[in-house]
Amino acid sequence: MRRNGFASPFSSKGARCPWVSLSHTRWDCSYPVIFIPKYRRKAFFTGIRKEIGEILRRLCEYKSVELVKGSIRVDHVQIYVKIPPKLSVSEFMGDLKWKSALMILDRFPQMKPGRRRHLWASGYYVSTVGVNKDVIKKYIEEHEEADIIDDKASQ
Repeated sequence: MRRNGFASPFSSKGARCPWVSLSHTRWDCSYPVIFIPKYRRKAFFTGIRKEIGEILRRLCEYKSVELVKGSIRVDHVQIYVKIPPKLSVSEFMGDLKWKSALMILDRFPQMKPGRRRHLWASGYYVSTVGVNKDVIKKYIEEHEEADIIDDKASQ
């Protein structure tokens, strides 16, 4: 089962897998990301959180990024995303902040801070999520089994 050009994150038994599989790759590039509005305006998101959430979801979907979880706070946005390995975190965040600013300011022109179309402060916080030893061990074991089957088939 494929969605957004990627294999389903569910195993054949319907259980949720922590990774996504492609023909030659298995990946789980998950990142918690935090970014803030320019000048940390406290009342920035009052009344428009839902619309901002929809814009962020749409932009993530367009880039084939899974928005696992998100929270729009009074003075910052916190998201947990799965970004495909072909896309760098910095490229994704640059696009997300730039395009979301354009879309939000078009929808809510009263939010423009002067003449410039800056909405987000420069930069963002991102962290990697560690993989435990069991996941690595399972991947290696499955890969070894597949290699043995391939070797037997080619003889």
